[in-house]
Amino acid sequence: MSQNREGEQGNVPHRSGRFVEKSGYWYYQTREGVDIGPFDSRADAEVGVGEFIDFICASAPEAAKIIERYRAA
Repeated sequence: MSQNREGEQGNVPHRSGRFVEKSGYWYYQTREGVDIGPFDSRADAEVGVGEFIDFICASAPEAAKIIERYRAA
């Protein structure tokens, strides 16, 4: 059963896995729908997503807007 994240209210939204394997390489997906990778292993992708989240949290709000431009259509 899913629970709201800290600060969320209302119904819990659908959440999917963040990691995908394509042609033997691993990628993580951002909320904006961008696949980031390739990584040689899922463990490497997990490290990568942590670094990405740290970067976004430390960046100016405009950084997320730039990433949004690369959203998968």
